[in-house]
Amino acid sequence: MDEKKDFSCTSCNAIREKTGTTYCWSDPTQRGNPPAYCPSSKEEEVIADSFARYQGNDDDARLARVAAIVEGLCYQPIPGSETVNARWTRVEDTIALIRLMGWTRIGIATCIGLLEESSRLTEILIAQGFTPVSLCCKSGSIDKLELGIGEEHKVRPGSFEPACNPIAQARLLNEAQTDMNIIVGLCVGHDMLFAKYSSAPVTTLVVKDRVTGHNPAAVLYGQSFYYKRLQKEKLVLPAGLE
Repeated sequence: MDEKKDFSCTSCNAIREKTGTTYCWSDPTQRGNPPAYCPSSKEEEVIADSFARYQGNDDDARLARVAAIVEGLCYQPIPGSETVNARWTRVEDTIALIRLMGWTRIGIATCIGLLEESSRLTEILIAQGFTPVSLCCKSGSIDKLELGIGEEHKVRPGSFEPACNPIAQARLLNEAQTDMNIIVGLCVGHDMLFAKYSSAPVTTLVVKDRVTGHNPAAVLYGQSFYYKRLQKEKLVLPAGLE
């Protein structure tokens, strides 16, 4: 078996904080020595083979090119300024990608707790000329006990509580022949299963985070104070789960 490789591009953040750039972002004619194990300098074969796939004419190559174009459109150049000025939200990014790819039928895999947000997204997509097709995570309305878990693992023990069914969401959207699917707030794990079984390309618009108002990056920004506990203490799970 091949030896496992431990990549750590996050360690380059220290270099970025000192120099304002990283090895992979620097001008090739001016860059210095790479970090100890930089994939840009040590994994040329995989990187070159992967990049060659973007230079063809298949769906992957087209998506890569359109995504690169949309990335550029997300910023507003200001004459005479070298600053980077973001101008589009993620919703606008997504609309631009859909339009440039020529897609029309857009699946929405929604959490039942974000039906209002998904309804607003549906209105936006219709206004933009697309055909949205939405499916709720609780499709089938099957009690969680059928998963083989205990009553104590429900949000409200002793009550009927349907399980999420992300594979069904994906398969039904496959049958709807969507061109792409958008995840809106699926639980961690359920989003993985949905993406695994979706035939159409999948993007995430909303990542579920019940505490931060679905803004999980807030935890990363709050590491110096409110969420520093995650660096000092191991997350405690109920007894018997590990």
